[in-house]
Amino acid sequence: MKQFTFLIRDELGIHARPAGQLAKLAKPYGETVITVTKGSQTVKASQLMKLMSLGVKRGDEVTVATEGPAEDDAIAAVQKFFEENL
Repeated sequence: MKQFTFLIRDELGIHARPAGQLAKLAKPYGETVITVTKGSQTVKASQLMKLMSLGVKRGDEVTVATEGPAEDDAIAAVQKFFEENL
């Protein structure tokens, strides 16, 4: 398992547009599970509605984890996405 912690800088947090982009990014990794955790809630990044239900806002800290056969590639792609979009 690979993981990183990220402080959300985007003014609106993880709202519809970035949540949709993140879900789309996560789907091709198939058997590699990508999760986003805020507080005690953890959801799969590929599940758009659950991702939005976390209510991640600016200033929140989230932990992103990957586990599976492509975890190295997945964590690199997701970390780049977070740095560029959130």
